[in-house]
Order: sequence, then C-alpha cells, then structure tokens
Amino acid sequence: MHETDGTPARRFGLPTAIALVMGNIIGGGIFLLPASVAPYGTVSLLAFGVLTVGAIALALVFGRLAERHPRTGGPYVYAREAFGDFAGFLSAWSYWTMTWVSNAALAVAGVGYFHALTGGKGSMGTDLAVALLMLWLPALANLAGTRWVGAVQLVSTVLKFVPLLFVAVVGLFYFDPHNLGSFTEGGGNWAGGLTASAAILLYSYVGVESAAMSAGEVRDPERNVGRASVFGTIGAALVYLLGTLAVFGTVPHGKLVGSSAPFSDAVNAMFGGEWGGTLIAAAAVISIVGALNGWTLMSAQAPYAAAKDGLFPAVFARKRRGVPTAGVLAASVLATLLTVINYVSGAGGVFEILVLVTTFSATVPYLLAAAAQVYFLLTGRRDRVRAGRLTRDMVLALGAFAFSFWLVAGAGYKAVYQGVLFLFAGVLVYVWMAARRTAAAGGEDSASAGEPTAVEERAAEAALRG
Repeated sequence: MHETDGTPARRFGLPTAIALVMGNIIGGGIFLLPASVAPYGTVSLLAFGVLTVGAIALALVFGRLAERHPRTGGPYVYAREAFGDFAGFLSAWSYWTMTWVSNAALAVAGVGYFHALTGGKGSMGTDLAVALLMLWLPALANLAGTRWVGAVQLVSTVLKFVPLLFVAVVGLFYFDPHNLGSFTEGGGNWAGGLTASAAILLYSYVGVESAAMSAGEVRDPERNVGRASVFGTIGAALVYLLGTLAVFGTVPHGKLVGSSAPFSDAVNAMFGGEWGGTLIAAAAVISIVGALNGWTLMSAQAPYAAAKDGLFPAVFARKRRGVPTAGVLAASVLATLLTVINYVSGAGGVFEILVLVTTFSATVPYLLAAAAQVYFLLTGRRDRVRAGRLTRDMVLALGAFAFSFWLVAGAGYKAVYQGVLFLFAGVLVYVWMAARRTAAAGGEDSASAGEPTAVEERAAEAALRG
C-alpha cells in the first residue's frame, strides 16, 4: 500500500488491531470504576455482563459491515452507503468531535495519575506542561507513521493489561465474601440498581469500533476487523469484570464506596504497605498514553474518509506513511486549545459542557452503523452474507441497535441536549462543502457546454464539404 508521498505504509496485523481496540476501550476510567459502581451493590457486576453482551453484538456487526465495506472510516462509510451523504457527514462530524474533546479530557485525567506516580503536586504551569506532553507524544508517534502507531499501541496495551490482569487474577486468591456489599445497596430493587449502575458503565466500551475505523490500515480487513473487534472487546471485558470482582472482594465495601484509588487499595490490602498506589498510578499513566495514541489515530480517520468523498476539506484526505497528517494535527491542536482553556482560564463550565458533548457524540456513529446493517439486510443487499446467516445477522444488528439506543438514553438529558446542538452546528460545514461541490460541478458542466461535441464537429465538417 503506497501513500501520497510514495512511502510504503505498514499495515496492522491482527495482534496490533486487537491492541488498538483494547487500548482505546481501556483508558483511565477503569481505575475508578469499582468505586463508582460500589454504591449500587454487586448488581453492578450483572450490569457489566449485560453491557458486555451488547458490546460484543456491536463488535460482530462492525465485523460484518467491514466484510461488506472494508474501507477506512468505519461507521462513516456504513452510514453514507446506506443513507447518503448527509447521514455520513453527521456520523463523521460527531465522531471527530468526540475524539478530540475526549483526548483533552484524557490528558487532564492523566495529570492526576502522574502526580500520584511522582508523589507530588505541581503548579498550574507544570500541570499544563504534563497534559500537553501527554497529547503531543502520541501525536508525534502518529505523524511518524502506522508502524510507530502500531508499536506504541502494542507495547502500551501489554504494559497496562499485565498489571490489571495481575490484580484481577491474584485478587481472587485474597477474595473475602464478607467484603462484598449486598446485591442491591440502599434498599432499592435490583432493576433500579441495574439501570443506575449501567448508566455509569455504558461508556466503558466506547472504542469497540476502532478496528473498523482503521479498516484501510488493517491487513485482510474482511477477516481481521471482525476478529479484532470481538477479541479486543472480550479482552477488555475480562479486565473489567475480573478486576472489578477482585476489588470488590479485597476492599471492604464501606471503604470502597469512598475510595479515590480502588485498585491501589486492593493491592495494598493483598500485599500490605502503600506501594500499590505507585504500581497502579504507573499502569494508569501508561494506559492513558496508550489510549491517546489510539484515539489520535481515530481522530484523523473519520475526516479522512469524509474528505475522500468531498464531505470534509480536501486537506484531510492527504496521507503520509499511512496516517492522515492533517487530521492528526487538527485534532491535536484543538485538544491543546481545550486543555489550555481548562488550566488557564478556569472555565470549568465550558470544559464540562464539551465533555458532555462527547458522551452523546460517541453514540451517533454506533446508532447509524447498526441501522445501516439493518437496512442492508432488509433491502436484500446481502452480498457477503452466507446462506443461513441472515437471521443471525439480523438478530445481531437489532441487538447492536438496541445497545446503541441504550447508550443514547444513558447519556442523560443534558448531554443529549448539548450534543444535538453541537451536532447540528456541523450542518453549516456540510452546507459549505455541498455548495463547493455543486459550484465545481457547475463549472465543469459550463466548460463542457462551451465546447463542441465530436458529433457536432463532424456535422460541421460535412456541411463545409457540402
């Protein structure tokens, strides 16, 4: 595969594609999740199980869609093929918004773990410098090409997966049932606890689409995108479920509810001392840097695919060493501006609104992609669907749609309100690009109209000879 600069780009193999999915799913949030859901009781483990089934269904649907359309852009490509340019644009715009805003949020969260690792608290200037370093080191890895993106993603995923899995597995040997709270805390019913804890956990699996989004950079995407999506989701689910169960069983429930570092408390409870905080803080920093590496690539893929179709400015369609450089730079600059605003102006309200926007923006591409699969199946566009698989694919597509719809509902009224406003603001960009395409097409038509056709030239010659 050769890019515009003539440099061959190395495609991702299956292990790297799995690492991309796992690395993007497992960011920094996992290190606080057990404490976040502990107030609802062990019913939250059931909620995790239900969400995992939905996430795997969505991963399987992305695999099926990649068999049909193995192109970079994933959800954008599927929405545009099914519903046209406008739906495709909304998917790309929404996804692009989510990536660069969430990158800023990840970098800010990483500063806290960095301080836990170094044992100190820096000034505002130091915090800003650390946050920007976390943003731009992954950006530089991306600008160096897909080879470096894949290497960083593989190494960081292994480095964060090992300590988390260590806590999850070893914690089972220290498991004490007396540490568990009741199935439903606070005297509520199990259905209410399930829904409440699920609302917190819903976004734990954002990133399941990562292999589909980078299908053009994955070797044999028709086979490997689906495998990477499913294996990566299952790997992340194992870490989530076993890790949360281990923390629940090693940290007394009363302490866990108020914990700000549940995994660190679990390590300290298992082995004594206070070194658990350092170990988990190191894993968290590695996890966030790895997630930023993957999400920086994702931030360039949706606008790249849209630009190839004339729905985003053409500069986003240029690649170097397999990576859309303009997309990487634009997302990194926007995330930098948002991070600077967060630290310098103290405009926490603005930052909070934009983070709310991401919670809704992440769901729009999922919903459209699942709907696209339902559309393809209902309209008889069943190419690449083997005989006997139609019913199963339809069940998976409807399950993925239901899961995506649940994500939208779980975002909350405020997030949906802010997200819809930002989504519709993108309509102006679509109008501008559509007008440019129409003007360009009109110019070509006018130029063609001013030139005589071959038939007209031959008729004129015949008339002169006559």
